[in-house]
Amino acid sequence: MPASVARPEGTVADTVRRLAGAQKGAQGAPAYSRFVNRKLGRVLAALAFHARLTPNAVTGISAVCTFTGIAVLALVPPSWPTGLTVALLLVLGYAFDSADGQLARLRGGGSPAGEWLDHMVDALKIASLHLALLIGWYRFEYVERGSWLLLPLAFSVVSVVLFFATLLNDALRAQHGARTRAVATGERPSVLRSLLVAPTDYGVLCLVFLLLGTPRVFPWAYALLAAGTAGYLALACVRWFREMGRLTR
Repeated sequence: MPASVARPEGTVADTVRRLAGAQKGAQGAPAYSRFVNRKLGRVLAALAFHARLTPNAVTGISAVCTFTGIAVLALVPPSWPTGLTVALLLVLGYAFDSADGQLARLRGGGSPAGEWLDHMVDALKIASLHLALLIGWYRFEYVERGSWLLLPLAFSVVSVVLFFATLLNDALRAQHGARTRAVATGERPSVLRSLLVAPTDYGVLCLVFLLLGTPRVFPWAYALLAAGTAGYLALACVRWFREMGRLTR
């Protein structure tokens, strides 16, 4: 183990408290990610730290959980047990996804390779989750074949574009030495905004699969999240374009 890597001291509870005081900014984070997933990730990061796991190993655990859930979605007939299994695996994978970055901070900082791996796993899960749902819907005739089958395709496009735009915005801000208005002014993250953007939250999408056993309800709940995410992306793109135009002034 490199000398620069911090070693566990105290109890797991002590480490959790250390992490609680060293969280990254919550500005813009949706409610589930901000109030639930980060706390779950904090506990997992502390446990991983005391188990001497590396951030890349935690990313690997996240990937195994997530892609097992995605495989179940595509290969197992929809039912209440299937929905529960998929939701639990996706929620656990998302929590480990939060834990790897927190673990990296505990160990003294991450690496470009680790960040690359984390983003690649995120990109793959965002693109494949909706396509796996489409496969399951088609194979098991969960919905009437027709316009419903276009919904996961549309949601996949929206999710991928939103993920790409988020990374691109951060990269361009860093390139031009810019910060968001909230960071520059020290503005406190808005709880109301976190709640309003909840439909865009990957964690909320994970929980919606709990309804998979109800064909009359799940497609409409999924459609509602798709519409909310698409609407948010459309409005945000206007704001982001204006923000990027100001970077060169």
